[in-house]
Amino acid sequence: MVSIPPARIAQIEARRDELQAMMARGDLAAERFVAVSKEYAELEPVAAAAGEVRRLRAELANLGHMIDDPEADAEIREMAAEEAAEIRARLPDAERALALSLLPRDAADERAAMLEIRAGTGGDEAALFAGDLFRMYQRYAEDRGWKVELISANAAELGGYKEVVASVTGAGVFARLKFESGVHRVQRVPATESGGRIHTSAATVAVLPEAEDVDVQIDDKDLRIDVYRSSGPGGQSVNTTDSAVRITHLPTGLVVIQQDEKSQHKNKAKALKVLRTRLYEQERERLASARAGERKAMVGSGDRSERIRTYNFPQGRVTDHRINLTLHRLSEILEGPGLDELVSALIAEDEAARLANLDA
Repeated sequence: MVSIPPARIAQIEARRDELQAMMARGDLAAERFVAVSKEYAELEPVAAAAGEVRRLRAELANLGHMIDDPEADAEIREMAAEEAAEIRARLPDAERALALSLLPRDAADERAAMLEIRAGTGGDEAALFAGDLFRMYQRYAEDRGWKVELISANAAELGGYKEVVASVTGAGVFARLKFESGVHRVQRVPATESGGRIHTSAATVAVLPEAEDVDVQIDDKDLRIDVYRSSGPGGQSVNTTDSAVRITHLPTGLVVIQQDEKSQHKNKAKALKVLRTRLYEQERERLASARAGERKAMVGSGDRSERIRTYNFPQGRVTDHRINLTLHRLSEILEGPGLDELVSALIAEDEAARLANLDA
């Protein structure tokens, strides 16, 4: 466990007090006051964790003096020893909380997320599984009070989706969903299988932090926008107007197609939202590659070709291969709320790895 030096704790608390005094003076310009307030809001919980560690350490030191004092009453020394044992039991948790608060935070953790699910190998069964995954995330979001807005969906003829894209908004969405990116594999007997054989199919999940207008500046001259008539299964026309929108970002070659809305204006707005998010993710990946050593400490690389989880229906189990965790509660996980145990385990493993790196 990482032990934060007393000098670092003093530095944290001193900076917190300095920021507090600056805000109390009332002579800061509006822009400076906003910056100081933001820094204070971010530092205050860290300073509180630091103060708790300092207090427990000081109490333990004082109790140690009482225990070692040969002139102290035996009963008092015994009481001091009991209290010291209690503090020694609490101190590691306080030290860990402080160390975690000092870890570099992913700036995107508090953002909304773009959830993209695509059927992979397995044909119709893969599309059905993609639908199962989407419903799982919808129910998980509902359980946490998040909002899911469907951006686009390409439904399969026998059910499920060839591709579905949705925006998920709420508190800490990306922080909890970011380790879901990768290949999800299912093993089950398809409804169309008369011989009872188990088939293996897959779907890919991508969770991207949603970009804001200030994150990505898109120049109109870098876009080629084509409009055409929306089409449904079999190629039949869905709308009688040219409402479908295809946007090509010329510098990167990224293409986004949106046709779910009847309004060309709404389709364009949704397509730009998806494009902005994908451009933002490209930049995040570029920066992550530049910090490849740090990325190795993470639970998952975010590589969408990485097989991360298997859902085995005959045995009723779900296995996350990155942390070797198997839970025999498949139905509960697919219902949504049961997913939280997997998500929490992945976050805890990532924190442990980053703390170990910090210690090293």
